[in-house]
Amino acid sequence: MEELVIRDADVVDGSGADSYRADVVVDSGRIVSIVKEAAAAGCQRPRARRELDAEGLVLAPGFIDMHAHSDLALLRDPDHSAKAAQGVTLEVIGQDGLSYAPVDDRTLGEVRRAIAGWNGPGDDVDFDWRSVGEYLDRLDRGIAVNAAYLIPQGTVRALAVGWDDREATEAELEHMRRLVAEGMEQGAVGMSSGLTYTPGMYAKDAELTELCRVVASYGGYYCPHHRSYGAGALQAYEEMVELTREADCPLHLAHATMNFGVNKGRAPELLTLLDDALAAGADITLDTYPYTPGCTTLVALLPSWANEGGPERVLERLADDDTAERIRHHLEETGSDGCHGVPVEWETIEISGTGDPALAEYVGRTVLESARLRGESPWTVARRLLLTDRLAPTILQHVGHEENVRAIMRHRVHTGGSDGILQGAKPHPRAYGTFPHYLGHYVRELGVLSLEECVAHLTSRAAARLRLPDRGLVREGYRADLVLFDPATVGAGSTYENPRELPTGIPHVLVDGRFVMEDGRRTDVLAGRSVRRAPR
Repeated sequence: MEELVIRDADVVDGSGADSYRADVVVDSGRIVSIVKEAAAAGCQRPRARRELDAEGLVLAPGFIDMHAHSDLALLRDPDHSAKAAQGVTLEVIGQDGLSYAPVDDRTLGEVRRAIAGWNGPGDDVDFDWRSVGEYLDRLDRGIAVNAAYLIPQGTVRALAVGWDDREATEAELEHMRRLVAEGMEQGAVGMSSGLTYTPGMYAKDAELTELCRVVASYGGYYCPHHRSYGAGALQAYEEMVELTREADCPLHLAHATMNFGVNKGRAPELLTLLDDALAAGADITLDTYPYTPGCTTLVALLPSWANEGGPERVLERLADDDTAERIRHHLEETGSDGCHGVPVEWETIEISGTGDPALAEYVGRTVLESARLRGESPWTVARRLLLTDRLAPTILQHVGHEENVRAIMRHRVHTGGSDGILQGAKPHPRAYGTFPHYLGHYVRELGVLSLEECVAHLTSRAAARLRLPDRGLVREGYRADLVLFDPATVGAGSTYENPRELPTGIPHVLVDGRFVMEDGRRTDVLAGRSVRRAPR
């Protein structure tokens, strides 16, 4: 007898087709049968050792978070309710060009300092890996949800070239090609870049094209955080489209937003650019989160020349008064490349977390608010935070536009990505709320997408980009990564004031046929594993 039958579910199967009522049988981690309209037809209903009454609930494929920053959280936090409670059954990590494999001892220490604001310092993690394959093996010991990995181009450059702003030599380029090939062979699904973060931003297009050719040869895709989401955003998108066309590499645009005042109402221009490329045969997808503010680290706003050489050099420059004044001038007056070519507006920069608990008074306030309270300039406050907290502060950047968010999420190649940074006292609510916020706010309340459309965006489209032949749909033979939710009550519990509140209306989540969420509570099941690149 099979393990589980889910009775009388309203199946939204991930294809975009209309929902239907069915009994769904699960055994050995797979969907073994789907009996449509079993009760109405009066036929013999399937039986199993356990029966779950799904009356009033939607059964859908588990959601795929195409842009996650859980690289260390998956290891340090077996509970991981931030994602499991949303119905996420697979995360794509290694994002924005910086993560923890492949590394050597030097590079690991540098990367840990550089992205402590994303993932914490990692003092509670045993970094017993160096290669991509070893990191994936570590995940395979058991994690809350599944995870796929992108080779981080910035980390690769740090390992082969260092943190200097210069072109790679031919030997260094060959070293990077080899590192990317090894990572793909070991199971990575593609490569990411952070082209407003050092050292990835120092790579010219020709270098990136060469690495993308390697990725494409293994059937992977390129996922860039491109060179600007502010001034020059459209040109930056066009650059990525042309680069991957030259490399014949599939393109997935990370957190594909149009932010800052210069881009208000300009999403249709981006979508026209993408439609033209798609019509010409390009293979392009994108992800977004359903919120207007962005989230990053405070140090990321600095001009690239200030970040050259790595974290310790940044701190040296900030400590020097003359150099710090140059940094301020670029930030506030000319618009630094780290701030997307737009002069920083301190009233939009909210401190969301610090590494040092003694600095908690800054959290939840904009830099401008803290400056006024102290009778200081905003730059004085920002500089002190960076130095005292050793580059660890994270920020919310209130620079988005609702009309752009809605327009982009409607596009036919759109997928969902939380870009969830789980660090800090007041993280962005998207980390805990992205997927139920799509379903509750943008489907039920606003009708921007139909339920069937939205589920397809969050499941099968993402699975197709990842080339996963047995995930992303409710189909016989597919893996039983499933979510059951109440369409009348599903919604994000997380808010800007209380960002770690769990969602409502998602009682059950299964990974590999096992309940990781049951009756709205996290179980102790660690059914997640690495999801490795499918061979061509």
